[in-house]
Amino acid sequence: MRPQIDELQRFYDGPTGRSVQRLLSARVRELWPDLGGRRLLAIGYPLPLFTQTAMAQAVVAMPETQGARPWPEQGPNRVVLVREDELPFPDAAFERLLLVHALENVRHPNRLLREAWRVLEDGGRMLVVVPNRHGLWCWSDSTPFGSGRPFSASQLDRLLANHLFAPLAEGQALWMPPLRSHLARRLAGPLERAGRRLAPGFAGVLLREAEKRIYAAPPVFAAVPTRRRRYVPLPEGAAAREENGRMAARRAAGRPS
Repeated sequence: MRPQIDELQRFYDGPTGRSVQRLLSARVRELWPDLGGRRLLAIGYPLPLFTQTAMAQAVVAMPETQGARPWPEQGPNRVVLVREDELPFPDAAFERLLLVHALENVRHPNRLLREAWRVLEDGGRMLVVVPNRHGLWCWSDSTPFGSGRPFSASQLDRLLANHLFAPLAEGQALWMPPLRSHLARRLAGPLERAGRRLAPGFAGVLLREAEKRIYAAPPVFAAVPTRRRRYVPLPEGAAAREENGRMAARRAAGRPS
């Protein structure tokens, strides 16, 4: 089941969630260091990242099956409750698109990605954050990353490519174990540095930046060998026997030979 808005907020307000927020925000800043003045749409529950990455001009779309809360605390609300397969935005409305706690929880990922492609401008970029199938966090029911469907790196890249997104850059985060332990939180920084060097495939979360493709590459078909007719001569006497057989069949049927 998809985590509800109060569960997400409760997790990120806790000590483990604050550590996750800090680590994920750092990885997002590495991939998208400057978002000033860009038209950004964020789908899912990206609010913990916003406090660190200063994406103050973003529009936040929260799924109706999850629920929503107002944001930001100061100024006009920038959160809208949506259906993920029918985003209420015009075509090519955004330069950047961020998916957090979204793709792994949606019932029809194909529909969400089609809508993501539609609302991005030509050449626009999308950043996807999903649980890693090979990490520990997808097995923890006490965190939001334990819900929905985790992805391996190859599965995520293939899904994006099938929906006309070209992967550009990749990132990983969360090598700390998903434990509510003070020691685990204290070791989060060293574990992140060691994990990136020694075990990049076993992070808890995958990040993928991808660019909207305008045209699909033409399919490549394997060459089909042409078939040639080959004429094989009948053995000696076979032609005469075949003609005698046809004549006998006509006489038996009462037809003139």
